Amino acid sequence: MFTRVDHIGIACRDLDRTVEHYRSVFGFEVCHEEVNEGQGVREAMLRVNGTDDGGATYLQLLEPISPDSTVARWIERHGEGVHHIAFGSPDVHAAVERLRGHGPRVLFDPPQRASMGSTATFLHPKDCHGVLTEVVTSADEDRSSGVRADDLPTA
Repeated sequence: MFTRVDHIGIACRDLDRTVEHYRSVFGFEVCHEEVNEGQGVREAMLRVNGTDDGGATYLQLLEPISPDSTVARWIERHGEGVHHIAFGSPDVHAAVERLRGHGPRVLFDPPQRASMGSTATFLHPKDCHGVLTEVVTSADEDRSSGVRADDLPTA
């Protein structure tokens, strides 16, 4: 059902400064940047490594672009830091159906288009020991399953 830790989302106030930190300290480079209006964030994906399933593991840096976005409110309450963890699955829809039988509340149903053309949903943190948990299928995996991320609503 899950093949990798896809990414760890890190909320930050200044994306450029945070990218420079991870570049200079750890040597991670930005492989993708985008603005996600639906989530109210500007984001950068930094590739950490490849994985056995052909995917990769990333750090996703998230800077709010509006003061009322979920990430802005999260930073206001908790400060900068780890916002969520995402697990990769070859089929987010099947993973959600299996997880639903174990109790976690699914926040985006159906899963929505997300970073880098992926398809994703979140599980409520109260049902995951306080951790906002994302389930994501990469755009490459979506293409192989016949699901078109462009046909999904934007998260």
